[in-house]
Amino acid sequence: MTETAGGGRNAEAVSKFVESFAAQLVEAGMQRMAARVFAALLSSDAGVMTSAELSEQLRISPAGVSGAVRYLAQTHMVAREREPGSRRERYRVQGDQWYEALTNREAVLKRWEAALRDGVASLGAETPAGRRMAETLAFFEFLDGEVAAMMERWRAHRQQMFGEG
Repeated sequence: MTETAGGGRNAEAVSKFVESFAAQLVEAGMQRMAARVFAALLSSDAGVMTSAELSEQLRISPAGVSGAVRYLAQTHMVAREREPGSRRERYRVQGDQWYEALTNREAVLKRWEAALRDGVASLGAETPAGRRMAETLAFFEFLDGEVAAMMERWRAHRQQMFGEG
């Protein structure tokens, strides 16, 4: 029996949530298998599952779990850890995974800003393409500042609501 079926929880209701939330994540651009694995981890009481548990719950192959976890780890949405006393890995979702994922997007924004600056310089700020790139650059610079300020407000809000920092 999987974790989701334990603890007095309705396994069918959990499964429906996992598939529904995963569909929303896919619609927003996440890979389908990664979305399902993430939703399963998020909905587990412990927030941690092994590959075998994920395979069983989601009825997918271990290879499917592996690829999904690789993607989720790269985007800082889950962490890999060793099961104590074992060589088996478990996968953990943290309460702050969205914060981590957004914070790591800042590095991507910085790279895009640098590339756009080069594009504006190469094409010329007065050309139609250069103006378009300059506007795109201004948007990403604005977004970068807003995300940083928003993350600071989130840390204060989280501390107030959950006593965690």
